[in-house]
Amino acid sequence: MDAKREIEALRAEILEHNRHYYDEDAPVISDFEYDALMRRLEELEAAHPEFYDPDSPTQRVGGTAKSSFAPVQHEVPLESLTDVFSFEELAAFDERMAAALPEGREYCVEPKIDGLSMSLEYENGVFVRGATRGDGVTGEDVTENLRTVRSLPKQLRGSFPERLIVRGEVYMSRAVFEELNEKRAERGEQLLANPRNAAAGSMRQQDPKVAASRRLDIIVFNVQRAVGREFATHAESLDALAEYGFDVVPHTLCRTMDECRARIEAIGDGRDAFPYGIDGAVIKINSLAQREQLGSTAKAPRWAVAYKYPPEVKESVVRGITVQVGRTGVLTPKAVIEPVRLAGTTVTNATLHNQDFIDKLDVRIGDTVLVRKAGEIIPEVLEVVKSKRPEGAVPFRLPDRCPECGSPIVRDEDGVAMRCTGAECPAQRLRNIVHFASREAMDIEGLGTAVAESLISAGLLTSPAGIYYLRAGDIARLDRMGKKSAENLINAIERSKSAGLARLLCAFGIRQVGSKAGKVLAQHFGTLDELMAATEEELQSIPDIGAVTALFIREWFSLEQSQHQIRLLREAGVSFESAERVLDDRFRGMTFVLTGTLPTYTRDEAAALIEARGGRTSGSVSKKTRIVLAGENAGSKLTKAQELGIRVIGEDEFRAMLE
Repeated sequence: MDAKREIEALRAEILEHNRHYYDEDAPVISDFEYDALMRRLEELEAAHPEFYDPDSPTQRVGGTAKSSFAPVQHEVPLESLTDVFSFEELAAFDERMAAALPEGREYCVEPKIDGLSMSLEYENGVFVRGATRGDGVTGEDVTENLRTVRSLPKQLRGSFPERLIVRGEVYMSRAVFEELNEKRAERGEQLLANPRNAAAGSMRQQDPKVAASRRLDIIVFNVQRAVGREFATHAESLDALAEYGFDVVPHTLCRTMDECRARIEAIGDGRDAFPYGIDGAVIKINSLAQREQLGSTAKAPRWAVAYKYPPEVKESVVRGITVQVGRTGVLTPKAVIEPVRLAGTTVTNATLHNQDFIDKLDVRIGDTVLVRKAGEIIPEVLEVVKSKRPEGAVPFRLPDRCPECGSPIVRDEDGVAMRCTGAECPAQRLRNIVHFASREAMDIEGLGTAVAESLISAGLLTSPAGIYYLRAGDIARLDRMGKKSAENLINAIERSKSAGLARLLCAFGIRQVGSKAGKVLAQHFGTLDELMAATEEELQSIPDIGAVTALFIREWFSLEQSQHQIRLLREAGVSFESAERVLDDRFRGMTFVLTGTLPTYTRDEAAALIEARGGRTSGSVSKKTRIVLAGENAGSKLTKAQELGIRVIGEDEFRAMLE
């Protein structure tokens, strides 16, 4: 891969991880893995300045402000820190500081708290507003949620500035986190991933009562602005904040880098003693005048770095391997291990990801393994200590039948996932029901995720076909439903019975059969019974239905659970006939692309007219495109069609072709 393509790929990947971490509070890779990606991008951008982009993640703080909260423009930007991963890199930072500050320097070393960064504003000692970091310039107004934080002072003590802005970190203590997860486990609820995500998710709740129930805390670590009070050093400002009533980050002054190193090691060795999660140590210039002199880059101060600790790794023993079935039917193996303390919490399970991962490491029950908590989020097995393997340990294989419903397990043709094929699998119940009722499928208005969860919890619904056996009286007794809502839902269910074969096929959730393939199959066969009688060869002869899709269709219809669903739907009076009539074949073999706004037709209406005459529609222009139907404000598709010499028509010419 050339440098430009690698830079673009890294930027896209990092931006996606930023979205998961900052905006969704749900990171999918460890901090170490993320930092490695960022490091590689920084190296490439430094070597190729011609590819500079101000929107690169190396030039910006990662998050964004959500539209669900009012935006707040930070008076002082909330910058991120430059990370270092070794004492050699820390020494290089010290050398830069020595060159820039020949008069001497003093450092302040603090633990780096793994929480959600906040800006807090006070007027005449009264807390008036709080906001998330967001992208460093614009954050989210979460004032009401912050008022529920126990350790946030609402009124300052002592001789405080008339206006004060401080920066802090909202966190959930380990003790509260473990207690909450114990209660959620007892109620059968999904566990919170880690304290940092739990704190961030709590701050973004629309209802402050939910935030209050999470028992959050905050610790402050910087004065952003103080009107009416001058500070000479960072340590002096922290001492003042403690006098005002804040919980202040513990800090140590160091005159040499050797002293800094000793303090960093001490913080790392004592991580378990802190009530909050720590993912590093921060080393800052103490003099505020020197900070002003050094300034900042586009996203980070030059006067500070964050030393990142490597993930903690410990030995444990695999006592068993369990297999869970997720909502999408994917089987996930987990190692049940001897309890081990990692990143401040007790770990008893570690993910094994998939069969390929198990085979690669050769993990067996009874093995001694090295375990880490990746990014202090998901415990995972890193390596097997094969010298400690007990005699008789045998390789582990995932089952070929679903442990939840007994249906056959298949492997994704383009990946490593092993998936249950059961139409009535309890583990997939909610997902299957919500998909069945969705707009592109049976389009049952009012039957979304929340209502489906209520129906399942009340024991009223166990499968998609069961929707047609619901009674208004039972629905009305659910929370937040009532008689009118129940009647509306029953009416929507009744209307969906005539949705037609194409929508029903999409609703079944057969792999690779969505709304488009559903239309093709419905137009070709006309009825569900005709489709079920078709062979794989007949299916493969249909345009857009390849060998793999044909196999999936035949396999799905052959399963007992699928047959049971079909029997229930038939008895309920759901239409098995196609609503898409093929009037003639004048457009057979022709692919249309629709772009812009037509005077009288919607795109869906125009597409239906084309498909009813044997034609196909596509969302992109290619050499296979026969005609582009263009309306007002047609964009790049029209331009590409003209470049390729493809025929372009308007609505008047389209009408003439129909007539």
